[in-house]
Amino acid sequence: MLYVRQSSAYQVSHNLESQKLQYAMQDRLHQLGWKEIEVIDEDLGRSAAGTQTRTGFERMVAEVCLGHVGAVAAREVSRFARNSREWQQLVEVCRIVDTVLIDQETVYAPRQSNDRLLLGLKGSLNEYELDLLRQRSLEARREKAKRGELVVAAPVGYCKTEDQRLEKDPDLRVQDAIRSVFRQFGAIGSVRQTLLWFLEHGLQLPACTPRGEIQWKRPSYGTVYRILTNPIYGGAYAYGKTECTINYEGGEQRKRDRRKPRNEWLALIPNAHDGYVQWDEFERIQCAINGNLRLAGHAGAPKNGEALLAGLLRCRRCASKLTLH
Repeated sequence: MLYVRQSSAYQVSHNLESQKLQYAMQDRLHQLGWKEIEVIDEDLGRSAAGTQTRTGFERMVAEVCLGHVGAVAAREVSRFARNSREWQQLVEVCRIVDTVLIDQETVYAPRQSNDRLLLGLKGSLNEYELDLLRQRSLEARREKAKRGELVVAAPVGYCKTEDQRLEKDPDLRVQDAIRSVFRQFGAIGSVRQTLLWFLEHGLQLPACTPRGEIQWKRPSYGTVYRILTNPIYGGAYAYGKTECTINYEGGEQRKRDRRKPRNEWLALIPNAHDGYVQWDEFERIQCAINGNLRLAGHAGAPKNGEALLAGLLRCRRCASKLTLH
């Protein structure tokens, strides 16, 4: 089996020479005497760091376990795995069923202690190299973000320029739609009531497609909330608002994003570009949204009904909200 892999969709599209070299490993296998060669390339565009499911790798390991494979090959052994768990699994399985591993330079027999030691060192070096590259890349991104120079993607209502700046979308209809969200919240004071106003009037809001195109959609609560709470619309540069956590569920790794408190953000630079509202106004909106939360210590959103002060007055003794019966 010849295993072909590249780590990202960008590499698949642009690093074509690497693909050709990997597929050319078939010639080396023919020279070594292997006649029946199956190419596994389902994992093109998938990382071997252990954070993604690789169907091709799993199928290869399963075939090796069944004793159907005499050799597994790749141009570099780092194509197989860049994490110790999957690498050691492959080496151990090959040792048990006596399957050899082949790269562009060497044929490894895992049953031989020297080859097994060399494979272990290569696996450790591959994992270390990946960690080192990731660390350098993250440090460079953080330093660039601290200066306000890292713009990953522009939210709806903005366009990213070639010199990494944000400018308002030239479409005046898009600009007016974003401003109307802030305008209605200022008049109503509630995210949900702002959403209901848009729904009652049959108005749509713009959204960005994965290709960066504008698509008009029926608004949802999340759409309105994200517009009102994104500091970019207040003219500020913000980075590091969320963090990714990885947990195991059902034997597989699962990624989840968590929004961090503002004091933990990596960068927050007010007046970095032209906002849809002034920064002071944006801050007042955040205070109003936080005050609308139905939690202890929050006044809650203003309610309608017979009692105009419903949800605002509290008991002097226990601080519970007063209601009308």
